[in-house]
Amino acid sequence: MKKIISLLLAAMILVTLVSCGAETPDNKNGQIYIAVVSKGFQHQFWQAVYAGSLAAAEELGVRITFEGPASEAEIDKQISLVGAALDKKPDALCLAAIDVNRLSDKLQAAKNAKIPVIGFDSGIPNAPEGVVVSTASTNNYAAGELAAVKMFEESSVKARITAATSEKPVVIGVLSQDAISLSIIDRTKGFVDKFKELSEGVHSGAVEVIGHSSFAKPATDKAAVTINVAVSSTPEYSDNQISAQDLFKTPNLISVFCSNEGTVTGLLAATDDGKDLARDNGKYKDVIAVGFDAGVAQKQAVKKQYIYGSITQDPYRIGYLAVELAYKAIKGEKIDAVVDTGCKFYNYENIDNPDIAQLVYD
Repeated sequence: MKKIISLLLAAMILVTLVSCGAETPDNKNGQIYIAVVSKGFQHQFWQAVYAGSLAAAEELGVRITFEGPASEAEIDKQISLVGAALDKKPDALCLAAIDVNRLSDKLQAAKNAKIPVIGFDSGIPNAPEGVVVSTASTNNYAAGELAAVKMFEESSVKARITAATSEKPVVIGVLSQDAISLSIIDRTKGFVDKFKELSEGVHSGAVEVIGHSSFAKPATDKAAVTINVAVSSTPEYSDNQISAQDLFKTPNLISVFCSNEGTVTGLLAATDDGKDLARDNGKYKDVIAVGFDAGVAQKQAVKKQYIYGSITQDPYRIGYLAVELAYKAIKGEKIDAVVDTGCKFYNYENIDNPDIAQLVYD
């Protein structure tokens, strides 16, 4: 645990200094070089991924560069970073792709140059055949399902769903950062599908999914439960806040699921840093929020019970395994096509437990 914390601190200091990229020192000729390109640097999640990547590089004796655009909305910047990384002729490339289609030429170039590519986080779905040799990522669909189960189990949510009728329906809100990134899409689908299934157990045929067309599903009968999926116009903080503000205007809203740290940030901004969700006297005291990822603001909101709980990935392990898998690919070792890095649910009761504390990064 101490080692993880020290590496995270070192990583955050270095990330602050270099803004959007970092590199381990090249101490010997012929040293294996692995280029790592993430989707962004704006979230603490990516700093934790970098810490894991750095730890693996140090243990394996390889050199890495770790780069990403300042924002996950900067697709052109990521394309440029991938191109620049390939120009350095790395022994392997680790990539969390924002837009796979627009990266297809770069990925084909990596394949032509016989550079093994490792996907991480959301990975590289629908990449040109034979490019990606392995992916280190959370099973995001299963993570979304876990969020749905935990939300449905909350006593007030379950009671209000049970009491709902087609004349007095209830609404479950979903804040999804985008409909491009596979990780966000899978989390959203996992949550929507599982919550619909659980609600159908109470109101068969009377559960609908509205909002973004990628997730919409009509009810067979007049709906008693509506799952409303809001997708922000961009992944930027301000647009996530606007989506959250609009969602809170929805009549009969009883709960909200946020798909990542960015949407949680938007939720908190829309609720006076979460104070409006306070269980005793908050403006939205009857709305139960479940988040995703961690970070200082989200952890504090969970501890104060503004947010009921959140799903955490293991970003440190994602970064570590990405570099380790790249190293094994370079060495010609057999590796699995997908390595699940896991997830857990945390709330105010277990957030300080050792098995959770190491996953809720700052």
